[in-house]
Amino acid sequence: MSEATPDLTERIATSSAWVPRVRAELHRVLVGQEDLIDRMFVALLTNGHILLEGVPGLAKTLTIRALAGSMEASFKRFQFTPDLLPADLLGTLIYNPGDGAFRPKLGPIFANLILADEINRSPAKVQSALLEAMQERQVTIGDTTYKLPDPFMVMATQNPIDQEGTYQLPEAQLDRFLLKVRVDYPTRDEERRILDLMGTSSANTSTNPIIDAAQVIASRNLVNEIIIADPVKDYIVDIIHASRTAGDLLPELKNLVRCGASPRGTISLAQATRALAFLKGRPFVTPQDVKDLALDVLRHRILVTYEAEAEGISSTHIIEKILGKIPVP
Repeated sequence: MSEATPDLTERIATSSAWVPRVRAELHRVLVGQEDLIDRMFVALLTNGHILLEGVPGLAKTLTIRALAGSMEASFKRFQFTPDLLPADLLGTLIYNPGDGAFRPKLGPIFANLILADEINRSPAKVQSALLEAMQERQVTIGDTTYKLPDPFMVMATQNPIDQEGTYQLPEAQLDRFLLKVRVDYPTRDEERRILDLMGTSSANTSTNPIIDAAQVIASRNLVNEIIIADPVKDYIVDIIHASRTAGDLLPELKNLVRCGASPRGTISLAQATRALAFLKGRPFVTPQDVKDLALDVLRHRILVTYEAEAEGISSTHIIEKILGKIPVP
């Protein structure tokens, strides 16, 4: 392992050369949002999906469109509404009166990057249509299955669930998102810079292509070589296991967790930490990488009880308590 590390470090430095260039391009239209940009890179490098949550007007859609514009890849945007149908996303079978046969018409989901804007404004039947696409990277229309392009990434935005006209996303769909990132208000200085940048009706919000799909896939393959030492793997497993037995770890969390993170959460946390190490130019994962990403990887995978909701205790609070209790290797 020690002999391979210098070579791996050099290859990471070469393969990640596009990261600062894309970051600079994004900052032509974005102010701040460094953590959000890093999380989008993590999802891109792990072939994962990302869910952004925040009140309207925080540039969630702009950030995703800016990332899509910086890539030479196909991009589609869906505005989720209560009357949206699964066929509007996936496609359907069209009857041809000439020969009496049904022919498939593939939907707009067959693109590299998908922006699902305000995803929680559509009911469950539409959300369920995305499950196969997000996990298996394929879509079944009739009795035929069609592969989606590579890379395929769903970048979704949602408003807080207590806003009017929103639906709770199904647990099975939430678990398919690698990350759920909370987007907060900018600082005063950032908002002043936003006013300078976007304070006119002619503000330019477009970005130029910097990378292509082949570069992303090559970097993703290298991310898979990032080393996770056994103590760090044990640390990840301890965190996931504690999310299921939080009451045993901390008495004050007893009866507050209805469902802990699944094994998919374990895999997602490991994959995400590898990508973060890649972005930092390291050939190995550190415990701090795990702590930095644990909230975004797990907050949508831990379901709290009604008792916790009544007490105002969220999954974020529970994860923070777990991270503070489990020894760091």
